[in-house]
Amino acid sequence: MGKILCEELSGAIIGAAMDVLNELKPGLDEKLYERAMVIELQRRGHEVDIQHSFPVFYGDQLIGNLIPDLIVDNTIIVDPKVVSAFNDTHIAQMVGYLAISGLELALLLNFSSARLQWKRVVYQPRVKSLPPDFHA
Repeated sequence: MGKILCEELSGAIIGAAMDVLNELKPGLDEKLYERAMVIELQRRGHEVDIQHSFPVFYGDQLIGNLIPDLIVDNTIIVDPKVVSAFNDTHIAQMVGYLAISGLELALLLNFSSARLQWKRVVYQPRVKSLPPDFHA
């Protein structure tokens, strides 16, 4: 089995989220958990980039900006949620954020119940392969 991407940092982020949830309790507004996560992660010595803007292009035209909630240590996108369950839309959004940001890992954190739920989303860019050589 391969090594887990950013295992130590993602574990630290999940630990911080558990502490935030234990203090604030479940079911509050997502922005409150986001703000608490910033405080807790910075207290633990992590660099937290809040609402970093990435330009989005269609062809060569700028069409807007993508703004993930948090980026920790320039490595992991962190998206606090208060939802009944993660769905395909949440995961697809993180894949899009990863593709545009150039990062490889996002963590979805769900603060909706007494037990923290999390999901790791790993971006694996599609490698363009050469067509098979039937004449070889």
